[in-house]
Amino acid sequence: MTPINKVIINKQTDLNPIWIMRQAGRYLPEFREIRKENTNFIKLCLNSKLSEEITLQPIERFGFDAAIIFSDILMVPYGLGQKVEFKKNFGPSLGNIDLDKFEELDDKFLTNKLSPIYDLLENLSKNDKLKNKDLIGFVGAPWTLLVYMINKVSPKNGLSNTFFKNNILIDNLLNILDKFIKIHIRNQIRAGATIIQIFDSWAGLINTNFDKYLYKPTLSLVDYTKKLGVPVICFPRGIKNYVEFCKIVKPNMINIDYNTDPKRLLNDVDIPIQGGLDPKILLTDKSNLKNEVTKYLEIFNNHPYVFNLGHGILPETKIEMVEELVRIVREFK
Repeated sequence: MTPINKVIINKQTDLNPIWIMRQAGRYLPEFREIRKENTNFIKLCLNSKLSEEITLQPIERFGFDAAIIFSDILMVPYGLGQKVEFKKNFGPSLGNIDLDKFEELDDKFLTNKLSPIYDLLENLSKNDKLKNKDLIGFVGAPWTLLVYMINKVSPKNGLSNTFFKNNILIDNLLNILDKFIKIHIRNQIRAGATIIQIFDSWAGLINTNFDKYLYKPTLSLVDYTKKLGVPVICFPRGIKNYVEFCKIVKPNMINIDYNTDPKRLLNDVDIPIQGGLDPKILLTDKSNLKNEVTKYLEIFNNHPYVFNLGHGILPETKIEMVEELVRIVREFK
């Protein structure tokens, strides 16, 4: 059994596995070299050979306890036929929604369009570099994908004024997303994913109708993944009530963000916990890093815990700070 599965399944507290969100990415010089030659992000995600190399880069450098595939949560909208582009210094830009076309699609359409992702997982599942390590597949939660698909750009400056105007569109899209996200989960597991993480990157924007937008759609995915025999981690970034989320959605493990008070959570959550550290701490110095990392390790010393960040690692992070992070976690007693 892998170290992370010992934490999730056996609830062991005597080890501190570590991986970090966006560990295969822009802070690595070897990734930047590949990216320089491959400017189309979607095409890069669908290049199974290069994606395998990128996925393994942080494993080779830091020996993390899990590899998370190099992909993106927006591969499902892309797989449905919505135009998805990543523009430099801007981020994702999505095209118009063709609801009638989406409703006509069968699972083969998405499976064929995203087949390089499943080839990537099959190849990685046979790779000796991942012996006794987990291979994490992932999806975006329905709410976050809904946000991108309707808003068409990142909602970091807020949702468009018309976002909630068309309830029929929202209801139909949520049903379509439930179906096709499950297909993407199933395909990843069949191809070799040993854990699924559900990223709800914009969950913090929900301030009403939590059942409709957060709890029910995520619970549907969690129940489905559990039935396929694979542990599921949820990361509903920015929500105010992690305790209620855990009670209703019941993931195998919850990833917390850096605005969450770990001590307060500890008393009220009985499932394994992952993450929490503010990625900006990696931009400070080694002394501060040690203090902050040790704080999380001490708080969760007697609770099943996987070390991770409270959001993705920042592109400007220095390699030596990641090396130091891994050393601190590995040497903690």
